[in-house]
Amino acid sequence: MARSQNTFQKKEREKKRLQKRKEKEMKKEERRANASGGGLDEMMAYVDEFGNITDTPPDPLAKKKEVKASSIEIGVPKQEKEDMTAERRGKVSFFNDSKGYGFINQDGTQERFFVHVNGLTEPIQEGDKVGFLLEKGMKGMNAVSVRVIR
Repeated sequence: MARSQNTFQKKEREKKRLQKRKEKEMKKEERRANASGGGLDEMMAYVDEFGNITDTPPDPLAKKKEVKASSIEIGVPKQEKEDMTAERRGKVSFFNDSKGYGFINQDGTQERFFVHVNGLTEPIQEGDKVGFLLEKGMKGMNAVSVRVIR
C-alpha cells in the first residue's frame, strides 16, 4: 500500500495558511465594527468661490457676484502690442566671438534676446551696456542694430 502524500511540512503550511486567513477575517470584522460609517457625506469635498477645497457645503443664501460671460477669457490672454521701433537698452550677458552669437538682458524687464554677429554695428563683449532694436526671428525676438553705449 502507498503512503499518504501529506507530509508533516505540508500539514504545517496548510495550518499557517488557514490561521492567516482567520486573522485577516478578524481584522476585517474589527474594521467594520469600528468604522464611523459616515458614508458619502464624510468623503464629500466642496470648492468655494475662490477655488479652495473645503468640507462645508456652500451657503445657498449667500449673495453671489454676477459675472458676464463675455468677460471670461479662455486660453492665453492677448498680448499687448509693443512698439518694435523704439530703441531698447540692456547689458550683454553672454557673447561667443568664435561662434558669433550671444544674449542681451533688457534693462528693467530682464527679458533675454538673442543677438547674432550680423546684427551688430560694432564689436561687443560680455558686460557691455548696449542699445538695440528688436526684430521677429524664426524662434523669437532677435536684437538687431546693436551698438555699445558709452
